[in-house]
Amino acid sequence: MANIVFILFICIVFLIQPFVTFYIPGVAPLDFRKGENVEVKAVKMTSTKTQLPYDYYDVGVHCKPANGTKYKSENLGEILRGDRIVNTKYKIEMDVNVQCHTLCKDVTLSKEQSETLGKRIRNNYYVHLLVDNLPCATKFQNVDTHDVLYEHGYRLGTYVKQDDEVFLNNHLVIKLFYHKESEDIYRVVGFEVEPKSFDSKRITTNDDGTCTIQNGKDTQKINPKEENKVTMTYEIEWSASETRWASRWDTYLAMTDVQIHWFSIVNSVIVVFFLAGILSMIIVKTLRRDIARYNQEDSDDVTEETGWKLVHGDVFRPPRRKNVLTALIGSGIQIFLMSFIVIVFAALGMLSPSSRGALITAACFLYVFMGLVAGFYAGRIYKTIKGSNWKQTATLTATLYPAIVFSIGFFLNFFIWGRRSSGAVPFSTMLAILVMWLGISFPLVCLGFYFGYRKHPYEQPVRTNQIPRQVPEQQWFLHPVLSTLMAGVLPFGAMFIELFFIFSAIWENQYYYLFGFLFLVFIIIIISCSQISIVITYFQLCGEDYHWWWRSFIASGGSAFYVFAYSIFYFFTKLEITEFVPSMLYFGYTFLICFTFWILTGTIGFIASYIFVRKIYAAVKIE
Repeated sequence: MANIVFILFICIVFLIQPFVTFYIPGVAPLDFRKGENVEVKAVKMTSTKTQLPYDYYDVGVHCKPANGTKYKSENLGEILRGDRIVNTKYKIEMDVNVQCHTLCKDVTLSKEQSETLGKRIRNNYYVHLLVDNLPCATKFQNVDTHDVLYEHGYRLGTYVKQDDEVFLNNHLVIKLFYHKESEDIYRVVGFEVEPKSFDSKRITTNDDGTCTIQNGKDTQKINPKEENKVTMTYEIEWSASETRWASRWDTYLAMTDVQIHWFSIVNSVIVVFFLAGILSMIIVKTLRRDIARYNQEDSDDVTEETGWKLVHGDVFRPPRRKNVLTALIGSGIQIFLMSFIVIVFAALGMLSPSSRGALITAACFLYVFMGLVAGFYAGRIYKTIKGSNWKQTATLTATLYPAIVFSIGFFLNFFIWGRRSSGAVPFSTMLAILVMWLGISFPLVCLGFYFGYRKHPYEQPVRTNQIPRQVPEQQWFLHPVLSTLMAGVLPFGAMFIELFFIFSAIWENQYYYLFGFLFLVFIIIIISCSQISIVITYFQLCGEDYHWWWRSFIASGGSAFYVFAYSIFYFFTKLEITEFVPSMLYFGYTFLICFTFWILTGTIGFIASYIFVRKIYAAVKIE
């Protein structure tokens, strides 16, 4: 119990991070002088209804610059996110206000382009722009609380469902904020956009690019069934701000209610202490009494062995399908190391959202290079459970999890390609991922497995009998399905509130940066999965069932079932997805998340149970 309190105390340090902005060395601010050009770039268009991002120039109203489009060279994380950062036609100068400027004059949309534009607006697409790597946001006020909030990007247009009419936001009020570091040095610290819709007939354009908007209420209506003529305009408003450059992301990262996270942490801590109390009762009272009774020597009266000591000759009997179990454990160790390191570095502020795609990129590379460690421990475990075909098992360890993820991802990518979404992973990137897997991860896992298999196996405290004993009929609550469902409730209960924010970040285009809370939740999951797995294993051995190897893995991974059940609830209550392809993408990627979580938690439970079983059988005297 004291160890748990110490761990929780150490983790509190990480909770400071959500409130302190931290930038790693090398992320330098960009300085401007008055009148200097400030480049506006476009990232993509996104929608929570379709989950399919599109390129900025997917719609015809976004006219291209005269010198052509230039796409930014992107990292792996940006490509997998569907980002396609490209230059735009906006002309902005530092601290120079512009009343009205023409972006595109009398753009004629064909019937096909009008239909595409209407479809994007109906699906509630948002446009995402960048200025000095700072994303744009739209300010709005909460009707109930009157709090000022921000949503990422700006709406492409408005869809009036009652009249089945589509209106385009063809005028942007771009509000930029700067902070003066000195008399001549300006830094961009804020980027807001206020989209408006004006009928193009009300807009008068001049030869010098300026424009005038006449008074009126007519808005830019788009008829998807015919050609449309549209004029796109914008205006620039610069304002001084007291916000410093290092704190400019606070507006985006402070969108979630911190009190809810604190409630989640308190809830999780209560669950962990509840589990710790149960485990302490079992170990301190029951288990200690068992060991004392088993070690009692009475020459006059030889008592018959009962309980978990009765199966001492079979408890370390190798499990069935030991190669598959080893492959899953090796993959779980690889995922655990990758997740732990990524969360720690993110909690320390080294994977800031300002470094676009850094989190995904770091996770991919860490997973690849952690294969050496995972292969080593998988090889040693395989040697311990008397595995003989180590080459085949090493290959299975290196390919089982990545092959499932790659196959499902490749299958879903076909449908994204069919919709011509920027979220489709390019063929060259898929080849690069294959090279990382087969050229780096695969050899590292096999190399680690080879050295692990050559090591001495873990010493078992008792010998295994040649003839296996028969397992008696078990109690109803020890049924594999029921015990798995019971084991998954408590770890899921410790994390389900934080799970809501993670799902919102993934499926509703929100920023998630409270990695200090996530680190603490991760520690709580490790403790709760270990504890519940030990409890299940103990009761199973008391029931004289020695087939605990697979049970400890599957039972502690039972929380993944509840995560998938929660994802179904989230799909029908929080999201507005109605089309087939977006629905398939949601459940396909959610399945991969749950499968990964099952392997991770299953490995944690297996290792905890294995250590527990070795400890208790080493503490009793076996004749």
